[in-house]
Amino acid sequence: MNLLEDLQWRGIIYQQTDEEGIKDILNKEKISLYCGIDPTADSMHIGHLLPFLTLRRFQNEGHRPIVLVGGATGLIGDPSGKSEERKLQTLETIKYNVKAIEKQLHKIFDFDGESGAILVNNYDWIGSMDVVTFLRDYGKHVGVNYMLAKDTIASRLETGISFTEFTYTILQAMDFLHLYEHHNCKMQIGGSDQWGNITTGLELIRKIQPEGAKAYGLTIPLVTKADGTKFGKTESGAVWLDPEKTSPYEFYQFWINTADADVVKYLKYFTFLSREEIEELEKSVQEEPHLRKAQKALAEEMTRLIHGEEALQQAIKISEALFSGDVKDLSAAEIKQGFKEVPSYEHVSGEEIGIVDLLVAAKISPSKRQAREDVTNGAIYVNGERITDLGYVLGEKDRIEGQFTVIRRGKKKYHLIKY
Repeated sequence: MNLLEDLQWRGIIYQQTDEEGIKDILNKEKISLYCGIDPTADSMHIGHLLPFLTLRRFQNEGHRPIVLVGGATGLIGDPSGKSEERKLQTLETIKYNVKAIEKQLHKIFDFDGESGAILVNNYDWIGSMDVVTFLRDYGKHVGVNYMLAKDTIASRLETGISFTEFTYTILQAMDFLHLYEHHNCKMQIGGSDQWGNITTGLELIRKIQPEGAKAYGLTIPLVTKADGTKFGKTESGAVWLDPEKTSPYEFYQFWINTADADVVKYLKYFTFLSREEIEELEKSVQEEPHLRKAQKALAEEMTRLIHGEEALQQAIKISEALFSGDVKDLSAAEIKQGFKEVPSYEHVSGEEIGIVDLLVAAKISPSKRQAREDVTNGAIYVNGERITDLGYVLGEKDRIEGQFTVIRRGKKKYHLIKY
């Protein structure tokens, strides 16, 4: 199975500007192709992953990926998928975001060797350009009627679109042209919402380059969930690649909680597992769904890719400890990850406190009477150990690395005591 056949099997190809042309050029040569991201935040989230992982599949087959971070276009704002104007960000913020995102891209791509990825920033060729050059050398080649026909612009005509965002598609077209001229870049790939920007780039190449210049575009479908809810969103918000925004444990949990109806599709989209491996996991979903082998494989592959083996093993350790209730062997750092969202209570460091008083003070039990009942009934656990002694006093021995005590009431109600 060649690359295009594999992409088709995985359901990754949505649109192609020239299906036969793409098939022909990939059969004949190793090409350079690119995908871009605007640094509108200081981290990517999992909604950004599929185009870049697709680009990585091309690299695995010997093609050279060009990874573009839009230091210039990020200052403007892509109207795609937006019903109103974006809030403009400062140059300093964009520069900071560029550096943060570049670090994350190094986890996805190999930047060494003949097919090593090339990292570029379009601020390098757009940032110093004067408006007359922009209008004469580029704007002259893109008709207003042509731009008005683009869905991303047409959808904004009623609510309004500024000239700034109106010109965004030309700026991205300039990127494609620049990479074609300087890196022999023959293809752009992107999400389905980038079709209009990609085809504008091809139009600019056709108008400016000598007759017969060939370039191509390929888009990837929007990632959806079977239940209709938005992919990549949780109760606490987006699932970020930055471990400070979404911990490796939370990242792991997002993938492992994938529904049976979605897991095979996500294995095809996001992992580099072979067709045989995925079909075996699909069989497991159908015949032994309770084992959740497919979800575990998905969570492991994705966490290892983005956060590394050590963070994956840590996420698995935290997950197993929370499932079993045996948390005493977790480190303070692991507790901080695993109990990020649980209710917490700060107790003065160095002061001992009786179990009943703590349960009431931390609002784990609503009253002293209930707290005493909870303890005598065996419903209270301190760092995984059941406590039934009403006179139990929590002290230094109960503090994990002097920072935390984990209290569990019943089977799953966790509370974190901080010192």
